[in-house]
Amino acid sequence: MYKVIIIDDEPLARQLVSTFLQPYKEIEVVAECGDGFEGFKAVQELKPDLIFLDVQMPKLNGFEMLELLDEVPSVIFTTAFDEYAMKAFEAHAIDYLLKPISRERFDKAVQKWMQVATAKNTATFDGMVPTNVYEGYQHRIVVKDNGLIRIIPAQDIFYIEANDDYVKIVTDAGSYLKKSTLSHIEQSLDPQQFVRVHRSYLIPISQLSRIEPYEKESHIALLHCGAKVTVSKSGMAKLKTVLGW
Repeated sequence: MYKVIIIDDEPLARQLVSTFLQPYKEIEVVAECGDGFEGFKAVQELKPDLIFLDVQMPKLNGFEMLELLDEVPSVIFTTAFDEYAMKAFEAHAIDYLLKPISRERFDKAVQKWMQVATAKNTATFDGMVPTNVYEGYQHRIVVKDNGLIRIIPAQDIFYIEANDDYVKIVTDAGSYLKKSTLSHIEQSLDPQQFVRVHRSYLIPISQLSRIEPYEKESHIALLHCGAKVTVSKSGMAKLKTVLGW
């Protein structure tokens, strides 16, 4: 028996998926969730084989929810917006169903997943879902902090530092670790607002107070928060481009 969770903020959409799944006797719907927070908790606790996941949901969108999971099951995205399809498949989705979902299209998606599952080669998620799935760039970063989910607005970030397999996000409220790479975070944020000044540092332009020469061809960036960040030669070139120097 395969376990399935339906995650969608629209009750009618959840009901439709549940109804479409009824003929599949080998599939059990173990939970239906109305937002990303509920979905995250349900997936962590119930360990489903497959989730039907809406992209746009209040509080926590589908891609942000996936980033928080320790182990990600197979995913079939359901959404009313076709502009996220490419990003969904980059996130290793089994399929992408555009609302309103037809029975024929739904069955094709489920059969595609069952073929993969039967072959014991269930598609997995690599933990690197691109967060710039909406038009433009992300304006927040979602992290897990001692069992809590925190949403950090981009304007609250002092700087971001590489920390082994994590990044450390420093804010006025404290520092938070997120399992990700600095390159991935850099790609998700507006390059006109955040600059990779060093292989280990990403800073918001709004935090930049002044730049002082350091040894050889490097510099030190002094931030309004009081921190001092090393600026490499290539990082300095990026700053000059963004600042129009």
